[in-house]
Order: sequence, then structure tokens, then C-alpha cells
Amino acid sequence: MITLIKRILKSGWKNFSREKSLIVANIFILVLAISTLTSLFILKDASQFLISSIEEKVDISVYFKLEASEEDILKVKDDVAKIPEVKEVKYISQEEALVSFTNKHKEDLVLMQSLDEVGVNPFSASLNIRAFEASQYQAIADFFNSSTLTNLVEKVDYYKRKPVIDKIFTFVSSMNMLGIAFSLLLIIIAVSIAFNTIRLAIYSSREEIKIQRLVGASNWFIRGPFLVQGAICGFFAFLICLVLFSLLSWIFGPKTEFLFPGFNLLTFFLVNFWTIVFIQLASGVGLGVLSSLFAVRKHLKI
Repeated sequence: MITLIKRILKSGWKNFSREKSLIVANIFILVLAISTLTSLFILKDASQFLISSIEEKVDISVYFKLEASEEDILKVKDDVAKIPEVKEVKYISQEEALVSFTNKHKEDLVLMQSLDEVGVNPFSASLNIRAFEASQYQAIADFFNSSTLTNLVEKVDYYKRKPVIDKIFTFVSSMNMLGIAFSLLLIIIAVSIAFNTIRLAIYSSREEIKIQRLVGASNWFIRGPFLVQGAICGFFAFLICLVLFSLLSWIFGPKTEFLFPGFNLLTFFLVNFWTIVFIQLASGVGLGVLSSLFAVRKHLKI
């Protein structure tokens, strides 16, 4: 058994070393396939980061009546924080609302003069609420429609912001669906090209396969060298891709922060290094072996 394995490995390496032009073509195609899969993995996280950044900018505010006590408002805040859809809730007091308004409009002298003439703080205390997803704000708004809160709540601005929130929800859903469809399409194309390229390489050895079959060689003895050859091609393609993506991450890592603030390609690559290694190695060797396995099947029939 060990002798058989050694012969298969030796024959596989011999096949790999013999037809250099076809081997180079196989490795090049596998590099493209692995690069496609790796890029999809990176783009998936980059797009999720972008979507999360957009959703982070969405929130709703609940304004309370002037006579509502801070104790009651903080109790409502605690109840809101227990809602499963709520990611974050922040209490903004009347004083904080006044300071924020003043800082924002301090250059508008007429507005500042009008505020001074009022003589009292006209701003209501409020809760700023952020959900995990844009689709969850309706459930949060429904919570404040209960009769127990009508004597405290002045207004909920969800319905004013609802058109924008709905557009964001539609955009996020469309992005996810398009991402899945595009990923599947690219994976199918990459696998098909890799399979056909390796099949052409094996086609050049069809006469040798037929002779081995006629003299009584077993199917696995014939398959083995081609599977080894495919694995070697996949391994070299993996090494090339790993070096390529390492260089690209190092060169373009800081620059990606200009496009996606907070997202650094180099940091992402280092954090997910072993995941990327697994994806590239598994896809490279896997594609090489599986493509060889299926491509050699038709030549085993005489």
C-alpha cells in the first residue's frame, strides 16, 4: 500500500513537471478562481461594514412632555432598553438639549436673541433610540403607543423619519440579495473555468490513460497521479494568492479607510488571516483535486 502511494505521488509530481505550459495555465486559472473567492469573502465583510455604518446613522427620538419628571423618564428608558430590538438608548435632558441647540445655532444671532426672550428652557427631555436593524423601528414605535405612556410622551418622530428608514431597509435588503446572487454567479464561473482548464490538461494524456486501463491498471492507480497533480497546482496557486493578497492588503490597507471610514483592509486581513488561509488552501487544492477527479472519469471508460 505504501509502495503504491509512493508511486502515485511520484507519478503525480512527474506529470506536474512534464507539461509546463499546461501546468502554468492551470495554476493561473486556479489563482483567478481563488482570488475570486477570497475577494468575495473580503467584499462581503466590507459591504456589511458599509451597511452597518449606514444603519448606525438611523435612529428615532421620543420627546417627553415638559411636566414629565426625570425619574419617570429614566424608568421608561430602562423599560425601552429591555426591548429585544433596541441596540442603544440614550437619555437627553432638557439642559443637554438646550446646550446642543445653542452650540449648533450660536452663529444665528436672531435665533439666539429669540431664545433669550423666551426666558425659560423650551426644550423637552428625550430618548434617542437605536435599533439593531432598520426593520425593527416599527416595533419600538409601537411600544410608545401604549396607553400607559400617553401621559408622558409628547411625540415619537419615527413616523416623520419612516420614509427614510424604509428606504434604508429596502437598500439593505437589495444589497444582501444582489450580493448573494453575484457571489453565486462568480463562484459558478470560477469553478467552471477551473474545471474546463484542468480537463483540457488531462485530455492531452488520454492515450496514456487508455493504455494503462487496457493493461489492467486500477481506476485509482490511474486517477491518483492526476489528483496529486491537481493538488500540487492548487497548492502553488494558494501560495501565489496568499502572497498577492498580503501585498495588496499592505499597500492598499490604509487607503481603504478613505473609502470606508473605520475599515482598514490590512487590519481585516491580519484579523482574518487564518480564515483567509483556509479559504484559499481549501479552494485551491479542492478545485484542483475535484476538477481532476471529474475530468479523468470519462477517460476511464474504454
